[in-house]
Amino acid sequence: MRLNIAAVSTFITSVTAFSNLPTSVVHHVSSELFLGNGNPPPFPTNPIVPPPVAVPPPVEEVSGAVVAAASTPGNLNPFGTKSLEYTGGDDPNSSNYKKLSQALNEADNERRKEKEAADQRERAAEIRREERLRKIQYMEEMPDSQPAGTVDEFMFKEGVQMQLDKLDRDLVGLIPVKQRVKEIAALLVLDKMRRKLGFETSVPSLHMSFTGAPGTGKTTVAVRMGQILAKMGYSRRGHVVLATRDDLVGQYVGHTAPKTKEMIKKAMGGVLLVDEAYYLYNAANDRDYGQESIEILLNVMENNQDDLVVAVAGYKDRMDKFFSYIPGMMSRIGNHIDFPNYQADELVKIAGVMSHDLQYDIASDAYPVFKNYIEKRMRLPFFSNARTVRNAMDRARMNSAIRTFQKFAVNQENGGFCTIEDLKLITALDFQILVDDIDNADVSTRIFA
Repeated sequence: MRLNIAAVSTFITSVTAFSNLPTSVVHHVSSELFLGNGNPPPFPTNPIVPPPVAVPPPVEEVSGAVVAAASTPGNLNPFGTKSLEYTGGDDPNSSNYKKLSQALNEADNERRKEKEAADQRERAAEIRREERLRKIQYMEEMPDSQPAGTVDEFMFKEGVQMQLDKLDRDLVGLIPVKQRVKEIAALLVLDKMRRKLGFETSVPSLHMSFTGAPGTGKTTVAVRMGQILAKMGYSRRGHVVLATRDDLVGQYVGHTAPKTKEMIKKAMGGVLLVDEAYYLYNAANDRDYGQESIEILLNVMENNQDDLVVAVAGYKDRMDKFFSYIPGMMSRIGNHIDFPNYQADELVKIAGVMSHDLQYDIASDAYPVFKNYIEKRMRLPFFSNARTVRNAMDRARMNSAIRTFQKFAVNQENGGFCTIEDLKLITALDFQILVDDIDNADVSTRIFA
């Protein structure tokens, strides 16, 4: 079979021009071309006019892909088949692509921010150098006779002496504790005097550890220290936030950090007192959430020591064991204060202070009876120093109320009228009831007397 190249070219041109010819005509032309004598067949004498070609609808750009307008049904192309539609591709990272111009703008912004940060750091360093040069010049030109003020002036002017006097009144005994607090106050006062003259100063480590039995005044001392720090300008607010394990440690994963940070936020500008801090760490459980709370506290103690004082409190033996497990906590605390147990005479004085604050009068013959009760109670378990005194005073007030009610309301003495002295007086009989409870109670229940 022979194939005429010119005929093939003519056929391709004809099909391109008249793509909508009837099928019969196309078959006729094909048979004449490939099966005839090689000459292209003549076109029919009555040429068939092709129907008008449908103009494709306008296109619109959607997300970077050219698709047919929705007005064309089925999205047909001129050849009668459905055009390919862009479906967004199957690349999972397609959402990460962005325009080159956008990427360049973002890079310019990043470079600009880095340059501004570098300029700020350079300016801050220059300001520090200038301040240091001025301070050196001031120190060189300052005469040796330059007055810095007296210690008493700073103590009274800042209100530190008032807080120390209040601490003496509120706390009976505890001489070592008061001495340690005065030493810390002296350091702060002298540091402020040095700052006034232009000497180099730095905030001393004010984190504290209070060890001792319950009821020895640890919380009271923490409150006074917070007020002293506020008076001296080392604390913005001077308040004390008391926290325990329940306030810091969560019960499930992801709960501990928010709780700890919330308590730290409340204590910022003051003192965070963690009572019985050794319960934060459980050596028997490696998955205990308390370790996370400890790590957050250590980070805050190191980086925010100028705005937060952390004080941990608890029994001395347990606190020593806790520090052995967490050496980072021990090294960050610069003030360790041990609170000794009160003596019986000191506890009797504390009872007198409590009665005075509550506007009660203890009869003179009642003090020996109360001391006898304290000495007996100190030999029993769960003795809590001043807290035991407070509980004993509450029971004595109740006994006084019962006695007064029985005397004037039930027995109608003096016509049922009582005096102010009757309402304020606590007698020896009111304390003797406490002593009898210890002497007459069963051994197994004496600890509750």
